[in-house]
Amino acid sequence: MVYWAGLKKMRKPAQIESWLTPAELLSWLREAPTVEAYQKRLAVWLTYIGPFHARDVAKMLGVSKQAVWLWLGQYNKHGPDALGRKGRGGRRWSLISWEEEQALLKFLENRAVEGQLLTAKQLLPEVSQAVGHEVSLGYIYGLFRRHRWRKLGPRPRHVKAKREIQEEFKKNCPTSSVKK
Repeated sequence: MVYWAGLKKMRKPAQIESWLTPAELLSWLREAPTVEAYQKRLAVWLTYIGPFHARDVAKMLGVSKQAVWLWLGQYNKHGPDALGRKGRGGRRWSLISWEEEQALLKFLENRAVEGQLLTAKQLLPEVSQAVGHEVSLGYIYGLFRRHRWRKLGPRPRHVKAKREIQEEFKKNCPTSSVKK
């Protein structure tokens, strides 16, 4: 940056590429399907009609200066269709595709229908083999959640539990859950 007498040199106003004629640009602005789309198109229109800086356009629209520069850059690079694109959201990384996950779960579902009890630890080697490398239990739980599978149920009894002690407790406990 160059400074003159303590003031920052202002950046030149943005320029708009001529993807649309002024009449087409105005009709494109009026046909905005959503408020967000209208706001983006209005930023392009305001930059086109006057030598407004991104800071001024941002103040008029109530958004950040960076958002205005982003919208103008997208418009200049890709044209009017660039502003209609959806945001980044969603799952941008995956170890296997959605279809491969569904096929794997279909195979596992067939095993469950046959009566086998499926637990995450039992499925860990099979899922790791399908993915191609070792995965964590968290990945398996996420896989279940993504495909709306039910969470694992509680085990029927504790590993270290002793049946005799439990029966003794049920008999002698004053607030026993077992009806006498």
